[in-house]
Amino acid sequence: MSMIKNGLDLVEGTRSVVFSVLYSDAVESVCMLRITTETKRGKTILSVEGRIAGPSISILEQCWRDLCSASPRQKLSVSLCGVSFIDNAGKVLLKEMHRRGANLLAEGCLNQAIVNEIVESEKHAPRSAKSGKGSIIFYIALVSFVLSHSIARAQANTALPGPGPSQAMKLTLAQAVALAVRQNPTQQIGLLNAAESVQDKKITLSELLPQADLKVSDSANRQNLQAFFGGKPIFPPVPGFSIPGHVGPYQLFSAGPTFGSPVFDLSLWKRYKATSSNVDQAKANSLSTREQVILLVVSQYIGTLRAVANVEASKSRVDLAQALYDQAADLQKEGVGTGIDTLRANVELQNENQRLIEAVNDREASLFGLSKLLNLDPRQKIELADTLSFFETPQPEVEASIDLALSSRQEWKAIEAQEKSAKFEKQASQSERLPSLRFDGNWAYFGTESTNGIPTYQYQATVRVPLLTSGRIKAEVAKADLELQKVEQQKQDLRNQIALDVKTALLNLDSSRHEVRVANLGIQLARDEVDQARDRFKAGVANNIEVISAQDSLSRANDNQIAALYRFNQARADFARAIGEMERTYAK
Repeated sequence: MSMIKNGLDLVEGTRSVVFSVLYSDAVESVCMLRITTETKRGKTILSVEGRIAGPSISILEQCWRDLCSASPRQKLSVSLCGVSFIDNAGKVLLKEMHRRGANLLAEGCLNQAIVNEIVESEKHAPRSAKSGKGSIIFYIALVSFVLSHSIARAQANTALPGPGPSQAMKLTLAQAVALAVRQNPTQQIGLLNAAESVQDKKITLSELLPQADLKVSDSANRQNLQAFFGGKPIFPPVPGFSIPGHVGPYQLFSAGPTFGSPVFDLSLWKRYKATSSNVDQAKANSLSTREQVILLVVSQYIGTLRAVANVEASKSRVDLAQALYDQAADLQKEGVGTGIDTLRANVELQNENQRLIEAVNDREASLFGLSKLLNLDPRQKIELADTLSFFETPQPEVEASIDLALSSRQEWKAIEAQEKSAKFEKQASQSERLPSLRFDGNWAYFGTESTNGIPTYQYQATVRVPLLTSGRIKAEVAKADLELQKVEQQKQDLRNQIALDVKTALLNLDSSRHEVRVANLGIQLARDEVDQARDRFKAGVANNIEVISAQDSLSRANDNQIAALYRFNQARADFARAIGEMERTYAK
């Protein structure tokens, strides 16, 4: 393990310290930390950028302790706005810093949640635990982290890279797919939709289960008796007596539960079964979204590989054009070549330089698109660890592939679940014609006040038999039947679409396989042509028009090879998506 510390500036009372921590073992990993201290109005601000993890924790602790010993009475604030990751040992250190008076500042949901957790834990922690055990707990956690990190590095062949934004993240295709599955927003929205459907199922289930409420009331009442008798006197007037026309005020107190439960309601049960099918549909849609996200990432990754290959090919063509230009210039100096040959070679060199600029721009734009799909920090640089390659695989059979697609595609499972839900909805509407039985009741402590009440109760069973609904049930059944017919049409269309996807993918796969073979042969012939043209030009047998023409042929052959490899890998991805094996093929 090696450690490097560099960078120390003092400018007008502001100290800036930059730490870069590099460590390597069987598996390469990088951890970078930037620490900046600034003093304003008697307050010291310690700004941290990067990852608070691994060896950088000890550096942050040392810097913090140096500041505390140099200025023990100054208020210290720790800014975590630039921190991208905090591990468990880092949380322990931040907790210790907060316990000793440091004010933690954070931005972003994750960092703010960590700071709030630290602040709340300190509020509720016993004083005895805060006083003498903070340092011991920190060092125990740090030792535990070092041991666990050593074990984790031994298993790092399946781990995802996680350098800071200033370091380029090297990604294989499998790692890019794993990142997208974990943090792509579209994928996360699909999971949330599936979770919502589960809650809808629970809501429907609650309608089949008993319900109970607790009701407590204490009221003062005064009633107008004459109002109940049309405003006329209740009793005939009696001379010398005044008969009131009201009652009260009087007090009523009541406290007790009310409860009820359906005993038999077939329509509620069918609606619950429909929501259960909706859960299956939502889960299948979520998995279908997952497959689509993987396809997008694989396609973007393959497209970026093509852009990278174009850059490398452009660099090779620039080098070749430079060599041809140098050769023409040397022959001109020796009096063997002509100025037009040198000028022609120079024009070709500038053309290749322009193509290289365009290729580099396309590569960077493609990398930006891949970063967006992976939902990475916009400042995070990425590099591709894989290359375009050719996999010789047997051509699958069409009928077997279609059968596999119908059994594996999540869209097909979703449409089947939707069809089942529509059938249950129709049955629920039809069941509304049947009688339903319900049990309700209440028990209450009732009296004029809370001290003189008596227990009262009421239990009742209710049978509901629909007699006249003015066509409502008939319309609901007809609507459910129309929905079922619509789902049937969608199912037939999806079956045809899946078959079309499989056939098209197999056609493109077979075609691209032959393209790769032809492109490989073409590039070999183009290289031979360039070598022979250069030899003829060097021998003075011909001018460099033949060389320029051969160079153009080689450029086209390079482009054809890159395009053929891209189409072949894209056809493999399209076929995996068509048969519903996208994640199994690429998420390793």
